[in-house]
Amino acid sequence: MQIEYGARVKDKNGKLLGTVNNVIRDSWTGEISKFQVTTDPTEVGFFIPPDKIAKATAKEITLKVALEEL
Repeated sequence: MQIEYGARVKDKNGKLLGTVNNVIRDSWTGEISKFQVTTDPTEVGFFIPPDKIAKATAKEITLKVALEEL
């Protein structure tokens, strides 16, 4: 699965949560372990594990869960 910096992230209801600001990889396998989503570059944002992704393209990620479930 490819997660690109700047990709828009939406929850399962289509609500825009923000954009991918950071991608954390496992140092041994290189697999993505989580990615950070922010709405504003000055905010810390929140981290989402890749198992919460329903669909991902280079420009947009749709999650399997709603914002309230994160």
